[in-house]
Amino acid sequence: MASHAVLDRPVWSALRSGWASLALGDGPARRLDPAYGPFAAGDGTAAGAAALVELLPDAAESWLLEAEMPNVPAGVAYRIAGLVQMIAETPFAMPDAEGVRDLGEADAPAMRALAQLTAPGPFLAATHRFGGFIGVHDGGRLVAMAGTRMRMPGFVEISGVCTHPDARGRGHAARLSRIVAVRIQAGGSVPI
Repeated sequence: MASHAVLDRPVWSALRSGWASLALGDGPARRLDPAYGPFAAGDGTAAGAAALVELLPDAAESWLLEAEMPNVPAGVAYRIAGLVQMIAETPFAMPDAEGVRDLGEADAPAMRALAQLTAPGPFLAATHRFGGFIGVHDGGRLVAMAGTRMRMPGFVEISGVCTHPDARGRGHAARLSRIVAVRIQAGGSVPI
């Protein structure tokens, strides 16, 4: 079983493993390529906090997912919010996948439009390239999707789960999330 320790600082863990090829910076601070998402982290030391401030863009929003807020210099605006982390260690059975298809580069505009409408979290120009995205179409229009985002040793995040307001109440989000979870488990990781 994978060590849960990587989940104590998920962004830092992802930037040093599954997201390493997309990480900007090195040493005690890193941030995700901004085309993929706003995530950044330091290594938890004072040097990491200082390096992180230098690495963050001046005008862009950055997300730090930390159990404790790093030392932030005066004048830097920030907001604190709660985060619930779910771990799906129980195996899932594959639900009916009729009408579900893999999404790719050609689907990117529709994926981004659906994410902008429903706000499932940050979904930027290249977020769809994290892979693992699947969707349901109705009348040729993408009405629901789910995929993956953070990757770290033993764990993969289910992300981008959303349903168009016109298609809610049909179980799309639950079914797509379960399919993504089964795929993550089949790859030997735990869905988070």
